[in-house]
Amino acid sequence: MTHPAATAHLAGRREWTAFTVLLLPLLLVSMDVSVLYFAVPAISRELDPSATQQLWIFDSYAFALSGLLITMGSLGDRIGRRTLLLIGAAAFGLASVGAAYATSAEMLIAARVLLGVGGATLMPSTLALVRNLFQDDAQRSRAIALWSGAMTGGIALGSVMSGLLLNHFWWGAVFLVNVPAMLLLLVLVPLLVPEFKDPAPGRFDLLSVPLSMAAVLPVVYGLKEIAADGFTPLRAGFLAAGLAFGYLFVRRQRTRDDAMVNRVLFAKRGFAAGVGLNTVAAFAMMGSAYFTTQYLQSVLGMGTLEAALWSLAPSVVIGAAAPASAALARKVDRARVIAGGFVLAAAGFALLALVDTDALWLLLAGAGVLASGIVAVMSLVSDMALASAPAEKAGSAASLLETGTEFGGALGMAVLGSLGAAVYRSDLAGEEPAVRETLGGAVATARQLGGPAGSHLLALAREAFVHGMQYAAWGGAALLLGTALLAAVLLRRPGTPDPAPDPADHAPSAGVPAQQGALHRAG
Repeated sequence: MTHPAATAHLAGRREWTAFTVLLLPLLLVSMDVSVLYFAVPAISRELDPSATQQLWIFDSYAFALSGLLITMGSLGDRIGRRTLLLIGAAAFGLASVGAAYATSAEMLIAARVLLGVGGATLMPSTLALVRNLFQDDAQRSRAIALWSGAMTGGIALGSVMSGLLLNHFWWGAVFLVNVPAMLLLLVLVPLLVPEFKDPAPGRFDLLSVPLSMAAVLPVVYGLKEIAADGFTPLRAGFLAAGLAFGYLFVRRQRTRDDAMVNRVLFAKRGFAAGVGLNTVAAFAMMGSAYFTTQYLQSVLGMGTLEAALWSLAPSVVIGAAAPASAALARKVDRARVIAGGFVLAAAGFALLALVDTDALWLLLAGAGVLASGIVAVMSLVSDMALASAPAEKAGSAASLLETGTEFGGALGMAVLGSLGAAVYRSDLAGEEPAVRETLGGAVATARQLGGPAGSHLLALAREAFVHGMQYAAWGGAALLLGTALLAAVLLRRPGTPDPAPDPADHAPSAGVPAQQGALHRAG
């Protein structure tokens, strides 16, 4: 029999041009995660937010994004992924204008929530459209590798772009930069990107919307709070509440024909394995970033812009990791490449475990090796999961991948951050509470003391932080080595599906003429 990949329609210049356009919203959404790092002082001077409001200015975007991913993925399957992308682009552009010209903290928080809603439509829509545009296995793998690299690069570029803009403009410019890009998207997407949707989606299960949000938001909030301020019974209660609603949500999906998350997604083992491994990869990525960003600023004493610029140093190597892994996976068993990516990332953690209080280049090398392995893994497992899912369910599949990324990132910061914090507090057991709580508190106290006493305290706190980072790094390395072994075993087990799509998956979705699976613009 001929393998489906052999007869799949090959994407041409039109599809690759459409893909380039789809990278634009992805880049902006990922940049918005970190774009406020430099703008906070200016926002605080002009809007005078309270401490709680300042936290919500940061976190409201991520909460809205993570809480609505599953809903928006399912909605895109029903109304069309291109349609949802256009709606999200318009919302993102309008919210950017609202954020730029906000006259109060409450108005800015509301705009950030709307930005998160728009982001929740853009992220799964772009990835699902990539799944639909590229029917050939090799082309799809290459496109998803580029997609993964753009997402990672956007997060790194956000803080740098913010600093550069604020050197010349007022703080609202960090939001207004989104507007021309979204206008361009609204013009080009209808011309270049075909419409895809599930031809028989069933009714939209409205009750599953609040259930999915009630499952995701308390867990993400609880994990973020644990990472920031440690474990408390109240935060444990948020986790328990989220898990309880998660159980109800899963039970509802398993018993309904019109489920928001269709059971057919899990018919092939490759999808569940892809989502799970992607979650572990996000755990490692965000868990390591929790320490490296603090190390640059609070241990080496860099300013925010200087630290952001140094953090870009490994980007050249990281950017090549995803395409290289995709090319390698076409020649070598994919299970081995994924396991090798986890081993490479574990080696990066091992390098971080060797860092002392004055080891900038070793830190950058460790972060670069770790991120290269993680980006390679994320691109391969994302491709594996999307290829295992039916084409008509690509939106739901992409949203579950993105939700796993959010969960994994929050869990990584909470678990590794708590481990590092426990070691830090143990090393400074005899110091005052403000010093023991965080490295930032120790730096502030040392500045107040001044003189030899302040310098001595600062040195102790920095050594304690690095000691905690070392323990967390060894823990992360152990987790990734275990995951590498698990991936090698599970993905090679007899009965594990080939990541290539079924022939039926190549059938064009509603709104696209059926001519040998070729892509045509609807309407």
